[in-house]
Amino acid sequence: MDEKMTIGRLAAAAGVNVETVRFYQRSGLIDEPMRPHDGYRTYGDGDIRRIRFIKRAQLLGFTLDEISSLLRLEGSLACNGTRELAIRKLAMVESKLTDLHAMKTALEGMVAQCDSEERSEGCPIIQALIDD
Repeated sequence: MDEKMTIGRLAAAAGVNVETVRFYQRSGLIDEPMRPHDGYRTYGDGDIRRIRFIKRAQLLGFTLDEISSLLRLEGSLACNGTRELAIRKLAMVESKLTDLHAMKTALEGMVAQCDSEERSEGCPIIQALIDD
């Protein structure tokens, strides 16, 4: 049975804060339930699943616009569209990894120059940043 809960209980169950739930509502990622006569909107288990989906997708690097696209594809037979989004995201991650590896190599070189006995008077890291 789908338990009805307030926004505070929903947020706690989904592992986010209330403002995150409200932000997702304003962004159109989750629906804002109608306000009943007693004044308290209630949410169900489906809302928890949807918020957890959004958070997992964000951890994988998907933007809110991309997540919105994924949510529109949810439940459809559009696996190819979902796959294409994932392929584009994977290519972006691979590009970032290449950039991070280049940064790591450059920083390792700068640190090694600092540790070198043959350095000049100034800081080799500062000098490398000025020269490049």
